[in-house]
Formats: sequence, structure tokens, C-alpha cells
Amino acid sequence: MHKLKTAVLTSAMVAAAISLGGCATRDYVDQHVAVVDAKTQATQSQVDRHTTQLAQLDQSTKEALDRATAAGKLAEGKFLYSMVLSDDSVKFKAASAKLSPEAQQRLTEFADKLKTDNRNVYLEIQGHTDARGPETVNQRLGEERAEAVRVFMNRHGVPLNRMSAISYGKEDPAGSNKTRVGRAQNRRVVLVVMS
Repeated sequence: MHKLKTAVLTSAMVAAAISLGGCATRDYVDQHVAVVDAKTQATQSQVDRHTTQLAQLDQSTKEALDRATAAGKLAEGKFLYSMVLSDDSVKFKAASAKLSPEAQQRLTEFADKLKTDNRNVYLEIQGHTDARGPETVNQRLGEERAEAVRVFMNRHGVPLNRMSAISYGKEDPAGSNKTRVGRAQNRRVVLVVMS
């Protein structure tokens, strides 16, 4: 009987040792799986950030391609002359694309001149900004300024198919962005007339 008790006790101890070893192994595996899961989540977060950055770069590339295509139209045509609408004459306010009464008067005269000349010309309307503010905001503001002029010119008889609007944002300053006068000069729209 003593042998049987010893055998049962030994079997119980072996079973307990095996089960304790299994628990230690399971805990070890669970800890390592948690570490790997955390690393996987961090990597996925980085992939998501990179995907977002690539999408933004794709949009920037598309916008740059659109500007280059529009600029190519300028290169194809023969430059005749240009008219500049800037802060000192038409007063584009900072962060605004609204045409002042002075700007509207000058544009009306310009549209009348184009109709009087009776020439088949093409207009490239370039929107510019000063360097204050984020680049994306300046790019959009340049587009809004150029588009405001394009819509106004169309309402005064210039066909839409003879005009393109392009934004240069802050990229082509006419004056220094370090002074108030220079920034005012940079808030402008340039109308380039080509044959």
C-alpha cells in the first residue's frame, strides 16, 4: 500500500510539475505575443501615416502638374502684354480674394479693350499671395484670386475657353515678404495676354 501511495503521490507531483511548466510556457508565450502585437500595431500606425503622407504628395504632384500644364500653354503662345492687379492699385486685402471696386473698374476697361481689339487672344490669369500663412492656404488663396478675375472677365464678355486660372501662391514674389509694402505687392493677380 505504501508503494501505491508513493506511486500516486509521485504521479501527482509529476502532473503538477508538467502543468506548472505549461503555465509558465503559456505566460511566456502570452507576454511575447503581447510584445509582438504592440510592435505590429506601431508598425501599422507608421504605415498609415506614410500612406497619408503619400496621398498628400500625390495631391501636391497633381497640383504641380496642373500648374506646369497651364504654364505650358503660356510657353506655346506668343506673349503680347500683361496687366498686374496688385495691392497698391486694386487693394487685395490679406487673406482675401474679393475684387475691390477699383479692381472691377480696371477689369471692365481691360475686357472692353480686349473686345475692341477684336483679336483671338488667350489669357493666363495668375494668382499670387504674400508669404504669410501655410503653403496650402496660400495656394488656395492664389487660385481664388485668379478665379475671381476669370469669372469677372467672363461676365464681361471674355469666353471661358480663352482663359485659364493658375495659382503660384507665394512662389513668385514681386516684392520682399519682409516688409508691408513688399507683401502688398505680392498680393496680386497678373493677366498675361497671348496670341
